[in-house]
Amino acid sequence: MDYDSLRTDRDDVVRDGCDFEAYRRPGALIDSDHPKITAYARQVAGEGGDRERALRLYYAVRDGLRYDPYNTPMKREAYRASTTLAARHGYCVNKAGLMAAVCRAVGIPARVGYADVRNHMTTKRLSDLMGSDTFYYHGYTEVWLDSRWIKATPAFNKELTERFGLKPLEWDAETDSIYHPFDLSGRRHMEYLAYRGVFADIPFDEIRSAFRHYYPRMTRAQEEMPIGGSLGGDFGAEGAEEAAKK
Repeated sequence: MDYDSLRTDRDDVVRDGCDFEAYRRPGALIDSDHPKITAYARQVAGEGGDRERALRLYYAVRDGLRYDPYNTPMKREAYRASTTLAARHGYCVNKAGLMAAVCRAVGIPARVGYADVRNHMTTKRLSDLMGSDTFYYHGYTEVWLDSRWIKATPAFNKELTERFGLKPLEWDAETDSIYHPFDLSGRRHMEYLAYRGVFADIPFDEIRSAFRHYYPRMTRAQEEMPIGGSLGGDFGAEGAEEAAKK
């Protein structure tokens, strides 16, 4: 497949052909009907309107699950929202899927979207492992609030941003929450390059195939990892050490 042909400058391309009701229902990986997902979502969301409940869910997913790009095996089960919740860690793709799942679990429509971004502040170890500083299929969530889609990106937990010297990615459930272009010191951080479409469920097969194409070394290692395994390393410690040298 020509994966570069799937890139677009539009952020609203519905790639899977799903209708709106699919954003309310559970999916194979966005398993919003899983008992642990529903219990967690109801406890965290609490009472109030959709905006207030979505905000509580966002910050719980952002800060309650540690961001770590080294510990998600390239296996379908690892991308299931209930698996991510149980692990209490993940990276942008599976944390975005969890955010969509907990929103749906309390009756708020949600879907997942993907973009290619250049991370100017990724760690040397991760960029060497990937062979690139471009994060293809960076995952985010779109939440249906006030009759429109609003982006939420619960990837980097606050502790991680502090260690990297980055601005925490806040969300007000009224405007899009996407990565900051610069860090706290004014250095270039994230650059959005293109979009990959929006989906009702995580397109695991497409992401795995694309990662095999773009990141062959890392993906081979991830495919050999068991559930609960890791590529080793401490992403937060790497970032803190490199930030201190800049």
